[in-house]
Amino acid sequence: MVRRAVALAAAAAVVVIVSLPRTAPAAGPAVAAVPSCSLNTGETVMLHASDFDPDVLVWDSKSRAIAYASGGMKDADDVLNHTLLAPPGTRAIVIGCTPESAHTRYSDVVQDTVGVKIISGTHRGRYGWVTSDDIRSTHTADARP
Repeated sequence: MVRRAVALAAAAAVVVIVSLPRTAPAAGPAVAAVPSCSLNTGETVMLHASDFDPDVLVWDSKSRAIAYASGGMKDADDVLNHTLLAPPGTRAIVIGCTPESAHTRYSDVVQDTVGVKIISGTHRGRYGWVTSDDIRSTHTADARP
């Protein structure tokens, strides 16, 4: 009885495999689409958050910027001790970017985490991390003060 069940299962498998549509083999190995950053290293940008609250929190580490964007910061002292408050219009140079690394807590929006060197204002020469939502390109019409 067991042999007959095994034989029937094997025959069914052969029928399924033979009936599958045949496709041409792929030209090369399958490669998943790698996300890319919305900004390029060396690009000059302007820091500006929302119109409601345009100041930008510039974090001292990428991990803290990501934690804040995801709603993981529970302690106000962490915010005060690990950020610079950059006024809107502060210019910066992109020094690094991690694509799609900041997952916002209350929406499906995924942002890049961007390393910047501030090149204007009171924090000139300082380095930090922001999300791509806090950056405006200086090369497009979206560049607002």
